[in-house]
Amino acid sequence: MTDDAPTSAVPPTVLVVDDEKNIRRTLEMVLTGEGYRVLEATSGEQALEVLGQPQLPVDLVLLDLKLPGIGGLDVLARVRGDDATRDLPVVVISGHATVHDAVHAIKLGASDFFEKPLARERVLVSVANSIRAARLSRRVEQMQAEQRARYEMIGASAPMLRLYGEIDKVAPTKAGVLITGESGTGKELVSRAIHRLSPRRDAPFVKVNCAAIPRELIESELFGHERGAFTGAQARKRGFFEQAHGGTLFLDEIGDMDLAAQAKVLRALQSGEVVRVGSEHALHVDVRVLAATNKELQRAVQDGTFREDLYFRLAVFPIRAPALRERAEDIPLLAESFVASFCAENGLRPKRIDGSVYEALGRRAWPGNVRELRNVVERAVILASDVVTVADLPEDPHASPFDDDAEPPPPPATVTRVPDPTRGSAARLTLREHREAAERRYIVETLQDLEWNISRAATVLGVERTNLHKKIRAFGIRRGEA
Repeated sequence: MTDDAPTSAVPPTVLVVDDEKNIRRTLEMVLTGEGYRVLEATSGEQALEVLGQPQLPVDLVLLDLKLPGIGGLDVLARVRGDDATRDLPVVVISGHATVHDAVHAIKLGASDFFEKPLARERVLVSVANSIRAARLSRRVEQMQAEQRARYEMIGASAPMLRLYGEIDKVAPTKAGVLITGESGTGKELVSRAIHRLSPRRDAPFVKVNCAAIPRELIESELFGHERGAFTGAQARKRGFFEQAHGGTLFLDEIGDMDLAAQAKVLRALQSGEVVRVGSEHALHVDVRVLAATNKELQRAVQDGTFREDLYFRLAVFPIRAPALRERAEDIPLLAESFVASFCAENGLRPKRIDGSVYEALGRRAWPGNVRELRNVVERAVILASDVVTVADLPEDPHASPFDDDAEPPPPPATVTRVPDPTRGSAARLTLREHREAAERRYIVETLQDLEWNISRAATVLGVERTNLHKKIRAFGIRRGEA
C-alpha cells in the first residue's frame, strides 16, 4: 500500500466513468488494492444518475473525456453546476487529449488531468491528493462557519484552542484584559471576540490606536473637549471613553502611550469619570477597557516608561496571541481561507492550492505572522492561473542560507594578532573578543546538537530566528563546521 492510500475507517468511494471495459477493470483493481471503494459508469448519463443518488456518496470521479452521448466536459460542467456536487473532485483522463481539452477541463474545475495509457502511481497520487484537498476544503468551510461566528478567527491547533478557551472564560466578566503578542498575530480579533461574547455585545466597540495619535492630542481624543478649549476646537467633541459608554474601549498599542496620558487613563479607570478638555464637570462612563501591545510592558515598567499601577489595572487577565510559527499546522486552513475570500472579493473564479505549497509555506519563519501569510497568499492568487503553485509564491526574504543548498558565506579572514608590548610578550584577547568567541562557539555547538535546525536553535538560545541568522552571517558560521 502506498503512503497516499486512505487510512480512515470508511474507505473513500471513487466513481470510474469510462466506456472502455478494460480501463474500468484496471482502475478498479488498482484502486481496490489500495483500499478504495469503486463504482463504475459506462456513460455520462449513467455517471450523472449515480451522482444523483444520495445513498451512494462519491468522494472523487475519474472521468474519461470521450464518452458516448454526453461528453466528459459536459458531465464536468453539470457536476460543477449542481450545488450537491459542486465541490466534488474530478480527475479527467483521456486517450486523445489536446491542450485545449486540458485547459478547458481545468477551467471547469477539474482537480487533475492526464492521458492514457495510465501510470499506476500517477493515478494513485492524483486520487489521494484530490480527495485530501477536497476534505481539507470542506473542513475549512466548516471551521470558518463555526469559528467566524464565534471568534472570527481560524485555527485548530493546540495554541488556538487554548486561546479560544481563555476568551470564553474572560468574555462574560468585567475584568480588564491585556492582549500581548507579536505584530500580525490578530490581537484586535481577540479583543473583538471578547466584546462579542460579553454582555456588552450590543453596545459600542471603540478602537483607539494609541501609537497613531499625536501626544498633544491624546487627552482630547480620549476624553473629548469643549468648544474653544484650544486653538482649532470649533465645537464640542465626545472622546473615545464617552463613545464607548456601556460597551468596550480597545486601547491598541498601549505601550506607545506617554506617561502623562497613562496617568489620566488610570484616573478614569479608577473613578469611572472623565473630564473633557476645557470643562470642569466630570462625566460618568461605564466602559470595559481592553488593551493590546507587542511590547514587553513588564520591562517598560522596570525602565520607567510605563506606569506599574496602570499595568496591573490593565493586566487583570493577560492573554497572549500565539505567533504563526507556534501553530504552523493552521497554515493550510488559513491559506485556504485567504484564497477563497480573495477570489470572492475580487470576482475571480475559485482557485485551489497545490499540496506542495503547504510544505513551502510551512518552512517559512513568518516574522509578520498571519498578516504576512495573508499578503503572500493573496499575491500568489493574483499570479496563479487556476491552481496556486510554489512558483507563484514570492521569495522568502527571511530565508537562511541553511534553508537551501546555497553555498554558505565564507568565513571571516584570519587576523594575525601583533604582540602588544604593553600587555607582555603574549598578546591576549580583549574582553569583547573573548565574549564574541565564546558566543560563536556556543552557537555552533547548539546548531550541531540540533542538526543545524535554525528554528529550534533560536528557541533554545532564546533569540528571534532573524537575529540568529544575523549572528550566523556576522560570525561567518558554515553549516557542518565543528
